[in-house]
Amino acid sequence: MYRKKVLTSLAAAATFSVLLSACANQAGPGTTESSGSSSKVNIPAISKVDVPAGAVKPAGDGKANCPSTTTLAYAGAETGPNAQLGVNIFNGIQLAIDQHNKANPGCQVQFKKFDTEGDPNKATGPVTQMVSEPDIVGVVGLPFSGESKATGNIFEQKGLVHITPSATNPTLTENGWTTFFRGLGNDAVQGPAAAKFLTGKIGAKKVYLVQDDSDYGIGLGTSTSAGLGSALAGTEKVTTGQKDFSAVISKIMNAKADAVFYAGYYAEGAPFDQQLVSKGFNGTFVGPDGVKDDQFIKQAGDASNNAYFTCPCIPGELITDFASAYKDVSKGAEPGTYSIEGYDAATVLLSGIDAGKQSRADLLAWVKAYDKDGLSKHYKWDAKGELQAPTVYGYKVDNGKIVPIGPIGE
Repeated sequence: MYRKKVLTSLAAAATFSVLLSACANQAGPGTTESSGSSSKVNIPAISKVDVPAGAVKPAGDGKANCPSTTTLAYAGAETGPNAQLGVNIFNGIQLAIDQHNKANPGCQVQFKKFDTEGDPNKATGPVTQMVSEPDIVGVVGLPFSGESKATGNIFEQKGLVHITPSATNPTLTENGWTTFFRGLGNDAVQGPAAAKFLTGKIGAKKVYLVQDDSDYGIGLGTSTSAGLGSALAGTEKVTTGQKDFSAVISKIMNAKADAVFYAGYYAEGAPFDQQLVSKGFNGTFVGPDGVKDDQFIKQAGDASNNAYFTCPCIPGELITDFASAYKDVSKGAEPGTYSIEGYDAATVLLSGIDAGKQSRADLLAWVKAYDKDGLSKHYKWDAKGELQAPTVYGYKVDNGKIVPIGPIGE
């Protein structure tokens, strides 16, 4: 009898264990899926975004007239370790100008590009050359915060309006510049949103924050650290161009962090994540807009499967008409990070040209007073050049592709 009771109890325990295991493997939204030795929170992707019905388009009414020398320019990375982020932007600009010129035979706006390599130490030369060309009446750029900081005074001295579609360091609008406008939310918005995302939707209890030495990384690292509060397990700094992250990874593993936030760019973020995973880290890797690019996946390989991203940018690939047209200028590539922001920034400037604002002074005044919808958001700037209601989106790597998961931090 005793033996029979024991066998019955063991059978019941085994059945209960199987049930528990089955329940644990049924991952739903916001739960954790097991995959080998790694784990990742399962947050579903979104398939559409709302576009304002009255969004301004580059084509305008087709009746514009302007001198044949009227020129817009892009200043930013075309080459360099993080060049793809710049390529995404100038493809968006090119599309806007192409659509404008096709619809407006009386106003054929020219487009010039000036390569800074994304390097603050190299940016001043191309920007000085650009501002000295009188036919250039407006600029989209610069993409990165460090180079924006290094060149802001050059634009200011020549009264040349420039809209950055991607530089997010909050201090850029604290320099007293009247020609600088930011076409997205800054890191004082993105940092707290990232912190809330990590501790909320990701469910991280211990977050290790690593930042690079760029103006962008430092600003974003500071604002994210403040938002993490008691969930911050530790911080560490790395340098631009760093290849070996073993010392940092040892600290992360010793801290038993279940998530890592990297404030920097994909050139370092990709090998960092790859080395993290190879050392046995099985938590979540979260990078910001500077990491959110297909180049991160290509360089990190399968390790990128643990990655999420935050970005004050909307998923332009979900806007069908834009995405389809974009492929015509990008040799078939889908819109990338800040492609649609580059497109919208160019549209703001093109609409001013169409309205007869064809001098530097007039186009600058046009942007200061601008209050209209674009494809990605409403564009209205305060006196410092900041947008009034920016939104931060989340993204994840899914089957080797970056997909959007919707607004975060709200």
